[in-house]
Amino acid sequence: MRDGARGAARGAAALGSAATLVLAAWLVWLLPGPQLAAVLGFGPVDGVVTIAECYEAADVEGYAAGTQCKGRYTPARGGGGPQEEILLETAAEEHRPGSAVEVRTVRGKAYELSGFAVGDLGVATGLLLVPFLALATWLASCARRGGAVDGGGFVLGALAAMVAVIVLGVAAGLLVELLTAVF
Repeated sequence: MRDGARGAARGAAALGSAATLVLAAWLVWLLPGPQLAAVLGFGPVDGVVTIAECYEAADVEGYAAGTQCKGRYTPARGGGGPQEEILLETAAEEHRPGSAVEVRTVRGKAYELSGFAVGDLGVATGLLLVPFLALATWLASCARRGGAVDGGGFVLGALAAMVAVIVLGVAAGLLVELLTAVF
């Protein structure tokens, strides 16, 4: 009977690990994933924003949130289709009024490749994923062992990974900023 209980515990832990990974993927797809894909340039260009004004944005607490620009959006499909007001989130630079910027759109906002956006969305994605990955790893370890495993090392690993996510997000943002300035 003991082997049956151990097998059931292994199965439940393995199922929990898989469910945790599926939940993490769904949350990334739901929250920061589409914006990150747009900023990184996955997929075709959706249209062009003709800039009306740019300004330094601030979040609710007053911290810098990058450059935002307002302008008229013209979809790439349909050529001279209807133009509408749109917000270019975390723009790469403060564009001059009248300049045209190719963008990808997500949820009613426009995005272009910018170091600030890559860093910001990369950190958000990483901080969302780390706790789920730590939990999934712990559950997989429990499944492999057939019983509960001490989770202290997994918690410390998750904390270290969160710090690493922030450092890597800042580094990726600076790298993108440097590469866009050079090219």
